[in-house]
Amino acid sequence: MHLPINHHLRPVYRTLAGLTGVWLLVFGVTGWSVTDGTDWFAQGDWTAFAIPTNRAFAVSSVLAGVIVLAAALVGRNVDHVVNLWGGILFLVAGTVMMPLSHTSFNPFNSSVATSIASYVIGLVLLAAGLYGKVGTPEAAEAEEAVRRGA
Repeated sequence: MHLPINHHLRPVYRTLAGLTGVWLLVFGVTGWSVTDGTDWFAQGDWTAFAIPTNRAFAVSSVLAGVIVLAAALVGRNVDHVVNLWGGILFLVAGTVMMPLSHTSFNPFNSSVATSIASYVIGLVLLAAGLYGKVGTPEAAEAEEAVRRGA
């Protein structure tokens, strides 16, 4: 599998991942304030940025936002790993939330909008993870030689 090292757009992807972390953090805090005083896994009409939420979903969004933002600030391949696995996790979560959204077992009060937001976040983080690897110039040259089939 080819993962480029020191990709020239790495700062752009790192910035996008950081902004995604900020969005998750703000969404979670907004969701926390909207659902103040409700049960953790309650289902209702509470929304933050037009996305249904509950206290459990708000807290998990805050945690995810803190992790993604901290990884973007640290860098040094920490963001590469966090973004790669975080992107996969958000894509899987969006897929799992879709069929659960109209059932009585809907722990995060999700909807189709929640799944779409999860897919978008997952794709941004996955792209940042795929192009966010850093290394020595020698490692970058060796990876480029492998990519070219040399």
